[in-house]
Amino acid sequence: MALRRRRPWHARLSAAERRTIGIGVIAAGTAGGVLAGEVGRIWRRGSAPTPHETQEVLPAAAVAVEEAVEAARLGYEAAPQRANALFNLLASFVTTFGVARTITYLLRSRRRVGPFRDLKVGRRHIHHFVPGIVLGFVSGAIAICTANEDIEPKLAITFGTGMGLTLDESALLLELEDVYWSEEGLLSVQITLAVIALLGALGLGVRFLRRGEELVLEEGDGG
Repeated sequence: MALRRRRPWHARLSAAERRTIGIGVIAAGTAGGVLAGEVGRIWRRGSAPTPHETQEVLPAAAVAVEEAVEAARLGYEAAPQRANALFNLLASFVTTFGVARTITYLLRSRRRVGPFRDLKVGRRHIHHFVPGIVLGFVSGAIAICTANEDIEPKLAITFGTGMGLTLDESALLLELEDVYWSEEGLLSVQITLAVIALLGALGLGVRFLRRGEELVLEEGDGG
């Protein structure tokens, strides 16, 4: 009796799953391209020699990356609190969305992923939109009840995390049934919101880099 050859993993994916992975690859490629472009821009304008000027490319690239990180840090610190809060919200939303979707996918074939597992109370499955709603409500209430603007960027991280957990299961909330891995769940507004948030976070990140770039390069010229 001939043994049936197991199909490769990509052949076992549904059309919706393949499209979702494709969107994720495009989003990751866009993010990588923007970041690489910004590092290259600072490399050309910064203190590190360009590849045409040195044979030690890796040490020069390390210096360019360090200057890019410093530019982003200084740009973030010099930006208004509202811009920082918006960036924190978008970045935490995208990160939480991606992590939640990945962990949930892995839990389809195993009982536990690190400290994460399906939570059940009696026969009821507690979905992760529940803690997401709690985080959003709590952080939003604190922001409303306090007048301290310095806390807003920190609350934005919590709020963005709650948004990510909740909107990751928005199809479930809309359909009132578990359609998380169905066509509706994978190709709903969740993916669109995640990509928009990623691009928005990248746009703000570029602004921080450009603002910090001037500070870094001015300090280098002054030195």
